[in-house]
Amino acid sequence: MSALVNVVLVVLVMAVVLRRQMRAQRMDGDRRFWVLPLVLGAIALRDPELIDRQDTGWSVCLLAVGLVAVLAMGSVWGWTVRIWREADGALWAKGTKATLAAWGGMIAIRIGLYETGVALHLHQSTSTLLLGLAVLLLTRWLVVNWRARALEAPDRAAPLS
Repeated sequence: MSALVNVVLVVLVMAVVLRRQMRAQRMDGDRRFWVLPLVLGAIALRDPELIDRQDTGWSVCLLAVGLVAVLAMGSVWGWTVRIWREADGALWAKGTKATLAAWGGMIAIRIGLYETGVALHLHQSTSTLLLGLAVLLLTRWLVVNWRARALEAPDRAAPLS
């Protein structure tokens, strides 16, 4: 895929995800959470220019640092989401102002990583954005669902005394 298509894809996915995260959503235990990250990751990993062949060591190092940063920021993002249980037992989640701040932090980190690559004279593929977004979404989903499971389920079968 071309660089422009990758950037447009990343911006569209980020806009859709951010828009959805800022609305209250019922957590229905959707098992298809991995589809979007899997598709984005597959597209990114198919790019032969994901790693700069002229300077493989620094390129792999920068990619690894970027993925570790994305794992950390995905975890932060997952912790900024407000999760609650309604009276009927349904779980709900909604992004907060801290969620927006986490997004700002993620964007700043991505810009910093890009500038580091520029300073090292590395060819940087936009597929790193796709791969990072895939890891970010998967990490956020895992953290939010781990937190949701930690909430006590309502006692549905309380014995009568």
